[in-house]
Amino acid sequence: MSGRIGIVGDFDPTNRTHRFTNEALDHVRLPFEWVETDTIGDAPEQRLAAYHGLWIAPASPYRSMEGALSAIRYARERGVPLVAT
Repeated sequence: MSGRIGIVGDFDPTNRTHRFTNEALDHVRLPFEWVETDTIGDAPEQRLAAYHGLWIAPASPYRSMEGALSAIRYARERGVPLVAT
């Protein structure tokens, strides 16, 4: 894959699961970027179009549940690869 993965969640460096997610993607050499849920809003196409796949971060209390759900809806409606738990 030649594109970045957008990890939808609010990164917390004290959260082990978030750190392990970073380590896993680093290990397989996939470029990624965390996408804060409160930056997605009602226009996810503007915030998420740069990513070739989305990963809904595990172990997150999201700052914006609407942002997280909007990202999932965006991926499902556009056929963007999505990983979620």
